Amino acid sequence: MKFKIIAGPCQHESLEHSLEVMDFCRTASYHIGFDFYFKTSFDKANRTSIHGKRGRGLEQTLIDFAEMKSQFPKLKILTDVHERDQIKKIAGLVDVIQIPAFLCRQTDLIREACDSGCVVNIKKGQFLSPYEVDGIISKTEGAKEVWITERGTSFGYNNLVVDMRSLHIMKEAGYTVIFDATHSVQQPGGKGSSSGGNRDHVAPLCRAAVAVGVDGLFMEVHNDPDNAPSDGPNMLTFDMFKEVMRETKARYVH
Repeated sequence: MKFKIIAGPCQHESLEHSLEVMDFCRTASYHIGFDFYFKTSFDKANRTSIHGKRGRGLEQTLIDFAEMKSQFPKLKILTDVHERDQIKKIAGLVDVIQIPAFLCRQTDLIREACDSGCVVNIKKGQFLSPYEVDGIISKTEGAKEVWITERGTSFGYNNLVVDMRSLHIMKEAGYTVIFDATHSVQQPGGKGSSSGGNRDHVAPLCRAAVAVGVDGLFMEVHNDPDNAPSDGPNMLTFDMFKEVMRETKARYVH
């Protein structure tokens, strides 16, 4: 099984922007032999503030995804859903349906995603132990394939911490485990009306996760993260992403 790289901007800002970020990440990943999935969100429905930008919306994003698939027929796309009725609309265009961390225990949403014929990536909630993932997995019968993504654990107010034991515990349980490096360095609500973070911690956490033996890395990447509409403080620049790819290639053992 090839090592997975899931990368792209936090939210879908435009077709042109997603193509730019996708092409950079895809090239950097393919160049060293990793299995690339482009990620972006059509709606950031869980923003800190009502005034936060949420994305292009489902209908326009579906049009743009179709155009991206037309230009790059082998491109694999991952996006997240928040409601059951969104799943049937996107299932024919995306390869992986993601269940957000805040919704990881929503039984009906998980079941609907598992019936879609797509791979299902479930973000482990910041409030869950790795042992509680068993309960989530019990809801995924019939799914084409299921991944579990670690994205940090709540550590007091406005902060997350990564327990590398969690990755090992979930791997030992037999799950396909992805490490979400950029959300793990997020500071939820840390800027008052939006979340903060520190992208400088992403690379060392990636090195540690690869050493533990994860099956892939999830990273949000942007050409200008300091001016991104969401999650800018924890998104990687192009140069930082390329360096993480180089370091991951050097450390990854099949």
